[in-house]
Amino acid sequence: MQTTIPGSREGSATHVHRRPGGARGSGASARSGQGRPGYRRPSRRRAWLRRLACLMVLLVAVVGPSYGHALTVPGGGSVGVRTVEWIRGHGGAGTVAGLENLWYSHHAPPTGGKPPTGYIPASGNTAPAGPPHALAPGTAAGAGQPPSVAHLGQPPPITPLASPSLPGEGAWHPIGRQVNGSTAMYGAFLRPDAVHTSLVTGVAWMDPRQLSAKLFAGSQEPGGGPWPYEAPISSSMSNSLVAAFNSGFRMKDAHGGYYAYGHTAVPLVNGAASLVIYNDGTTSVGQWGRDVGMGPDVSAVRQNLTLIVDHRHPVPGLDAGSFKQWGTTIGNKVLVWRSGVGVTANGALLYAAGNGLSAYSLARVLAQAGAVRAMEMDINSEWTNFFSFNPPPGQPATPANASKLLPDMRQPTSRYFQPSTRDFVVMVAR
Repeated sequence: MQTTIPGSREGSATHVHRRPGGARGSGASARSGQGRPGYRRPSRRRAWLRRLACLMVLLVAVVGPSYGHALTVPGGGSVGVRTVEWIRGHGGAGTVAGLENLWYSHHAPPTGGKPPTGYIPASGNTAPAGPPHALAPGTAAGAGQPPSVAHLGQPPPITPLASPSLPGEGAWHPIGRQVNGSTAMYGAFLRPDAVHTSLVTGVAWMDPRQLSAKLFAGSQEPGGGPWPYEAPISSSMSNSLVAAFNSGFRMKDAHGGYYAYGHTAVPLVNGAASLVIYNDGTTSVGQWGRDVGMGPDVSAVRQNLTLIVDHRHPVPGLDAGSFKQWGTTIGNKVLVWRSGVGVTANGALLYAAGNGLSAYSLARVLAQAGAVRAMEMDINSEWTNFFSFNPPPGQPATPANASKLLPDMRQPTSRYFQPSTRDFVVMVAR
């Protein structure tokens, strides 16, 4: 016998086979409701959707607190950046790296063209800064020696890497406040290669005779606090603040360690590229265990990957793009915002950053600027920043009297006056 179930779709019929004796079913079928008017067997799709919903509820219950903390912690960047950082830190570093490389490979910076107006000042400043001085013979660059002269003096211009050069390209300009009546920091601007001629890389040169370095911890990097210097920059330090700039990768990706002011957050790694700050505030950059090492004169050490400049030249293999050598992050060949620090033969500290840089082009800029050794620091527009401060005499540094090394650096000049999840470096007047 055939019966049309009420409520069925128009033009369709459902066939119900009665069992002998006229019963519509028994046992499990009867208890489950099969055969009753209006009953429909759940589809496999709906069953899988229910299972997926249960799984999502379980995942939210497990990861929700961790992800929620990542979204709400102060100084962590935009929601997108926080999400990517959270995924990277929870087993998804390889996936994130692959997706980033794929995205950037399809969004390469333009070739040819000219830089925007004002990115390369037309001429260098030749204001007197005193004669240049070298360290005493036999003294290693930035080896923590006390200042023996008032200042190093203005460095020689950087020879441009793109030809023909533009007016003012590679010339040094005073940036930041003066220290004891003389220039303590210079900036120079040049195109990083002969292909991407609309891009500009900024270089800052810092005099260790007039400036003292401090390593500031963030709320999440390196962890293990409290620390003597933590974000944000204090109002008392603002009175002598000259510059602040980003540090290296997250410690999970840095392949190195972190030591500051008598406390180790992550064990230092032999052979790692290291920014070393000495008790007297001078700095050096070198390979740990070869050029630099632990001693009673060391205040802080920030390690990140391996050297990109050694013996005044970019190291071999920078264009290999190896994640094993350079961490689970964007490959060496990918052109993105990158930053790095180096040390010159007479102990000056260099910082370089810009868009559209590979590990090799960053190293080449630093070597061209005079670095005998250099290391890559953080990358991507969210984390790459350098601010100089030039307040009126006797006034504290504030975001209002700060300048970015490059106009298109993403973060505002108030960045380090607010909480920050990442560590960073501060330069203060002596």
